[in-house]
This record gives sequence, C-alpha cells and structure tokens, in this order.
Amino acid sequence: QVQLVESGGGLVQAGGALRLSCAATGSGFSVRTMAWYRQALGKQRELVASITSGGSTNYADSMEGRFTVSRDNAKNTVYLSMNSLQPEDTANYSCNAELQVGPWKYTYWGQGTPVTVSS
Repeated sequence: QVQLVESGGGLVQAGGALRLSCAATGSGFSVRTMAWYRQALGKQRELVASITSGGSTNYADSMEGRFTVSRDNAKNTVYLSMNSLQPEDTANYSCNAELQVGPWKYTYWGQGTPVTVSS
C-alpha cells in the first residue's frame, strides 16, 4: 500500500528554521513530481513548492529565498527546508506526490504536519 509519511513539523520561534520530510512508502511505483502545500486556519490551501523527478523546482513567490525544496530519488523522499520563519508561516503542511504505476498516474496526499511559529 502506498503512503506518504511526513515528519519534521513542530513549534519554532520567529526567525527559526525547520526541515520537513515526506517519504513515499510502498513498492511498484515511480515518483514523479512531489510538492508541499500548506493550509492556515481559515484560509485556502496554497502551493509552497514543487520539484520534478529531474530536480526542477517551483516556489510560491512569498516563499522563494526562505524555503528550499529538495528530494532524494533513491529514498522517494522530498524535503522542505524552511528558514526565517514568521508567524504567518503557521499552517498545516502537506506533502503531495504524483506516482506512476505502469501506464497509470495517481496523486497521493500525506496526512499533514503542523508548523507553528511563535512571535
């Protein structure tokens, strides 16, 4: 069974840093684009960053320069390094991955990991 397992969220003071991880577990698939989204309380979910299997990245404008997305294809894992965190970065961060099984593509979501930035 395929799952996306996230870790690394928590409480941090403003100006601090966190690193999130998301691993695609299971077998019989290849991982294509992986992405991080976040949803703050009362707000819509928004894209944070994405990375293709070839390493091409895309960032939301407000996060470029502070956040870095990377991946380890051998481990089917994507990372999000977050620096200079601010209270407005407080949200539930979710991992998203497009997996290919034979000729079919599926989109999976992780359960989310909360990030709280205190002022």
